[in-house]
Amino acid sequence: MKPRAAPNAVRLGVQPERAASSGLVVDAPSVRTKLRRLTAVSSVLAAMVLVVLNTAIANMALPTIAQSLQVSPALSIWIITANQAALLMALLPCAALGESLGYRRVFSWGVALFLVATVLCAMAPTLPWLIAARLLQGLGGAAVMALGIALLRQVVPSQQLGAAIGWNALAVALSSAAGPAMGAAILNVADWPWLFAVLFPFGLWAMLAALALPAVAGTARKVDLLSIALNAGTFAPLVIAAGIITEHPLLAAALLAISAIQLTLLVKREKQRKAPLIPLDLLRSYSFRISVIASVLCFAGQTAGLVALPFYLQHSLGQDVLVTGLYMIPWPLTVALAAPLAGRLSNRWSTARFCFVGGICLSIGLGGAALWPLQENLMMLVPLTMLCGLGFGLFNVANNRNMFLAAPVSRSGAAGGMQGTARLLGQTAGAVTMTLLFNLFPADSVPQIALGAGALLNLFAALMSRLQGTRT
Repeated sequence: MKPRAAPNAVRLGVQPERAASSGLVVDAPSVRTKLRRLTAVSSVLAAMVLVVLNTAIANMALPTIAQSLQVSPALSIWIITANQAALLMALLPCAALGESLGYRRVFSWGVALFLVATVLCAMAPTLPWLIAARLLQGLGGAAVMALGIALLRQVVPSQQLGAAIGWNALAVALSSAAGPAMGAAILNVADWPWLFAVLFPFGLWAMLAALALPAVAGTARKVDLLSIALNAGTFAPLVIAAGIITEHPLLAAALLAISAIQLTLLVKREKQRKAPLIPLDLLRSYSFRISVIASVLCFAGQTAGLVALPFYLQHSLGQDVLVTGLYMIPWPLTVALAAPLAGRLSNRWSTARFCFVGGICLSIGLGGAALWPLQENLMMLVPLTMLCGLGFGLFNVANNRNMFLAAPVSRSGAAGGMQGTARLLGQTAGAVTMTLLFNLFPADSVPQIALGAGALLNLFAALMSRLQGTRT
């Protein structure tokens, strides 16, 4: 009699030939199943590309948009600030909605809102219109950022989670590298509204392919509207304060105080809940908490470095914009190469070790760029930025994997929301660091000081990550 099939054999990683020789008959995934899984993964990655390209293109095009809308450069910064504030305000609420209503539903709503907002951006006749549309883009993008990896966790087997995070990092890195060049090419032949119009195909595919994502029902847990309001009241003043801290320090201090008060009220309201909006339950986990802190430190250091390098190249070393752009490319391209490899290897090796090695590489790269006499040999910057890219690729993939594996599957949305929040908080801290340094030191010395500060922050991130291996 033919032995009965063992449906778990493939899921557990048993090869069909080996399973057959041991007396098992394996039902390997069908071509249709594989195609559906590939389509589902492509939906998440396309949505990530959509959000990252949107940010990279808008940052690069600010001077052109400001000139076209006849506004000052200072006012045009609100095009970025509105988007970033909306992202921070909505990440954790989107995560909670995803857990309550189902990840696919909220993810699809987010992509749809992003597409509508993108059309509004392309049609914007005035700055207030564009700022409002960018705010809506941030709300839609928050659903993508919060739920993307949570959805990948539902799509791929658990042993492939590291690889899936690597794919996600690859998509983000390539989009970051391609964004400025794509924006420049578009502005060379068309007006700035086309910067937003070209994003539409990515969003349309993400929406259509999302039908292949698993329609897992949510918990139907009620989301507290007052907690969402307190969450918005925590992060919106924080982002605004970061943008005005040098010009209006007293107002920034008042906004920071308002942010702190509302955060205190939010924590007090949520701490007794089983699944709080701010994932206090996950932050009680030593491993999760360490990953979040290390992520904030890493992104703060990386942002300081990425902002400092163009100033260093153009102002201190006298390079033009084209040469500066060419020297910046090796960093994201190395991230794109390192991330998938790190994803595969992180399934086998210690994530704490991976994070430590990655943080050290990024620290050495930034420190080397600060200390090396680049005036004598500018080409040395290429291996240094490649070392930065390698370090970030290793660190980010392993740290994100550790963060998600430290959370129960039912709280993957909350883990994704916290991961995105840590990233944006780190990026905001890095930008504020640059602003403060420019106000404290001579402009010519700031880039090297900032690169050194970024190196120290990533050294701290590496040491913090190493603590994961000292406690279970």
